[in-house]
Amino acid sequence: MDSEEALSALSALAHPTRLEAFRLLVRNAPDGLATGELVDASGLTQSTFSTHLAVLVAAGLVVSRRQGRQMIQRAEMARLRALMVFLAMDCCEGRPELCRPLIAELDCC
Repeated sequence: MDSEEALSALSALAHPTRLEAFRLLVRNAPDGLATGELVDASGLTQSTFSTHLAVLVAAGLVVSRRQGRQMIQRAEMARLRALMVFLAMDCCEGRPELCRPLIAELDCC
């Protein structure tokens, strides 16, 4: 991941509705959720939520697939991983002790 891609992802997540929707999708990975379930969880109208979803899709954080009559939204876990690695990349440059607490927290899950 380069800086431009990281900025796009971070910008997409820098809104409460989009962040919560993405976190909900991560909790439901790898299966994802129907768009209607996300709309219901957000409390927004379908059209307003669609705008937020489009931002997440454009940033590569969410992928959509049709399943019968529904659109299923999934968190793109590889993209999340790439973003996390990008953010932590400089951390271990000669000082791995800086990343150990982060890795320990992630290891609990």
